[in-house]
Amino acid sequence: MKLIDRYKKPTPTFFRKLRNIGIALAATGGAILAAPISLPALVITIASYLAVAGTVVTTVSQAVVSDNENETEK
Repeated sequence: MKLIDRYKKPTPTFFRKLRNIGIALAATGGAILAAPISLPALVITIASYLAVAGTVVTTVSQAVVSDNENETEK
């Protein structure tokens, strides 16, 4: 199965929820990293981990496909 075909197939419900959580994590980390104020190094480190983890979770969750014909994308 090609990667493009995999991304076009429906994603199971659990992984759609996980994808949305990943998007929120990545957005939160990105917003903290882009903040125009000076933040402690620990906060910047945590924000960068959030951004990376959110991106990975989102990408992996989107790549999971359902082989079940009853599972439709809602």
